[in-house]
Amino acid sequence: MRKNNRNPFQAMALMSAIVSQLVGSILIGIFAGRWLDHQWGTEPIFLIIGLLIGLAAGTYAMLVSIRHFFSGDK
Repeated sequence: MRKNNRNPFQAMALMSAIVSQLVGSILIGIFAGRWLDHQWGTEPIFLIIGLLIGLAAGTYAMLVSIRHFFSGDK
């Protein structure tokens, strides 16, 4: 059986990185979409597209962070 040498602060750092990456990328996507909608007069279209792109980018960043966190367990 493997010994778990991870510090609980490392897990808290991972969780805070995941939350900040998800929230940050979604907010950037929303605000960029709203700005594009305001510039071109296409009210909800780019807001929705920005939301979906931000969600996809946040999910990808989350997966990369988790993969990096658990890369030493091999």
